[in-house]
Amino acid sequence: QVQLVESGGGLVQPGGSLRLSCASSATFFSLYNMAWHRQAPGKQREFVARIRSGGNTTYADSVKGRFTISRDNAKRTVYLQMNNLKPEDTAVYYCVAGEYWGQGTQVTVSS
Repeated sequence: QVQLVESGGGLVQPGGSLRLSCASSATFFSLYNMAWHRQAPGKQREFVARIRSGGNTTYADSVKGRFTISRDNAKRTVYLQMNNLKPEDTAVYYCVAGEYWGQGTQVTVSS
């Protein structure tokens, strides 16, 4: 089973920034489409960002222009740079590689 370990979450004030990391054990990491999803309190899990194996990216409208997804295939790691964070970004963020999901990391945006 592929293991995904998220890190970088925490408390941040509105307007601040965080960078999430997801370390993968996948042998053929470079072939996976990678994504970030999130689940806010009282809401369903939603798509945030995706980076395909070829490098093309897609973002949810709610984060476009503020978040950037990237990957380092040599390190088998995917990142989510989050800038200008808003209270509505508060959620548990999950790393996704194909059919595999990580355990999630908490991001809380509050004054």
